[in-house]
Amino acid sequence: MRIRQNISSGSKWEPLVGYSRAVRVGESVHVSGTVGVAADGSIPPDAYAQARRALEIIAQALRDAGAGLTDVVRTRMFLTDMAHFAEVARAHGEVFGEIRPATTAVAVSRLVDPAFLVEIEADATVVAP
Repeated sequence: MRIRQNISSGSKWEPLVGYSRAVRVGESVHVSGTVGVAADGSIPPDAYAQARRALEIIAQALRDAGAGLTDVVRTRMFLTDMAHFAEVARAHGEVFGEIRPATTAVAVSRLVDPAFLVEIEADATVVAP
């Protein structure tokens, strides 16, 4: 029997929109699209800082689900402008350089707030030691 575990970050948007920061079912953990909002609610002005913050939030969601960054098998990066790809790729590489998950980078017309430059999703598989 598979047990579903919903992970909340405490965001006001989760109950309003009806989503979880992450969901774990069995060995699989799926982390929702994550933007780099700072703890104080501010939005960093550059793509690198937004990507680093989004990855910190993703790492916390994974920990809350009993997983870690080394369990990540796929990421998806949504950028509002591919001119920011090098900055986002640098942040991704700093976090996942040795892990090397499958990844995708896609240009989108915009994100929910025009100040957001990047949104990142992650999927992980937790295998018992």
